[in-house]
Amino acid sequence: MIKFKYGELFCGPGGMALGAKMSKITHKGQRYGLAHAWANDIDEDSCKTYAKNICPSEKESITALPVDKYLTSKRMKSLEPIDIFAYGFPCNDFSLVGERKGINGKFGPLYSYGVKVLNYFRPKVFVAENVGGIASSNSGMAFKKICDDLQNAGNGYVITKHKYRSELYSVPQLRHRIIIVGIDQSLGLKFQVPVPLNDKDSVISASEAIGNGAIPSDSPNNEEYE
Repeated sequence: MIKFKYGELFCGPGGMALGAKMSKITHKGQRYGLAHAWANDIDEDSCKTYAKNICPSEKESITALPVDKYLTSKRMKSLEPIDIFAYGFPCNDFSLVGERKGINGKFGPLYSYGVKVLNYFRPKVFVAENVGGIASSNSGMAFKKICDDLQNAGNGYVITKHKYRSELYSVPQLRHRIIIVGIDQSLGLKFQVPVPLNDKDSVISASEAIGNGAIPSDSPNNEEYE
């Protein structure tokens, strides 16, 4: 199997990385997958969880540091080159339930560290994720600037931005997220948004998701309560 190297910022306990680790495809008889290269988060417990589940044999490559200290010039030179980059940059200033300071807040400008990664490593593909409220933050100007900066980073990227409604993909929740996918423009490719699995009238509830056998009966901490 050919494995593309995967790097991540603001990784949390590893939700995005787990999906990346599980993803595999066969094309013209050749199998492809992703392999962890490095990751960063400010929360030490999240990093420990990530290390245990995503890269148990490479714990030194997941670091609990603020991103501004992690991405120093010296540090970046020591990091392994990557083919794919992912980051869910902090949503505090973009969320509809926050103060909505956007890129004028404390956390909003942190998206720029992803741009820094793209300029330095120039990966072939990137994925950026944030809350739906980012589209209207700063009267829409924040999202435009973020998209422009991502598109113009590295060698230039063809970006596809889309608001995903989880319930339309058989996920029992109403969390909506904007995901931006960028592909190196030299590849001549454009990401295609996956077709929803169901319509708004056929969403599943948490009870249905849990009760349809999706969780194996021998799963830990899954005993019936009497």
